[in-house]
Amino acid sequence: MNLTIYDEDKLLTPDEIKLVQNLIDFAAKTLTVAAETEMSITFVTPKGIQEVNQKYRQVDRPTDVISFAIEDDDDGMSELEADLGIPRNIGDLIIAPAVAKTHAEDYGHSYHRELGYTVVHGFLHLNGYDHIKPEDEQKMIGLQEEILESYGLKR
Repeated sequence: MNLTIYDEDKLLTPDEIKLVQNLIDFAAKTLTVAAETEMSITFVTPKGIQEVNQKYRQVDRPTDVISFAIEDDDDGMSELEADLGIPRNIGDLIIAPAVAKTHAEDYGHSYHRELGYTVVHGFLHLNGYDHIKPEDEQKMIGLQEEILESYGLKR
């Protein structure tokens, strides 16, 4: 997995960055995502994610993660990329660690568990999972919990 992390405001510690990198690698192996697959994660403040949420989702409040999947409306680009040997780019995540920290406090588990939950949740969205229908939600959340438990981030 080729992961690019942007954290210009230094919102995460080096250990937390390593946790995110390792967790994405672990989740990618669980889903058998090709090693050369690309994605990015940008860590922002609550104000920063609120601006993104307003601009792209017309929701004027902060959230923990927003995913921008490149292949949502697959127009054959993934086939073309494969034919040309271009690495697949699944998209970008925008994550607000401060919102994840608040959620951890609200749900009564560790910040690292909630950060992991947020990262894996977004990663699954980039890989085509969603939770709009109850049966899809059950599948996505089940896989998310399986990845987190297997990695060692328990509630």
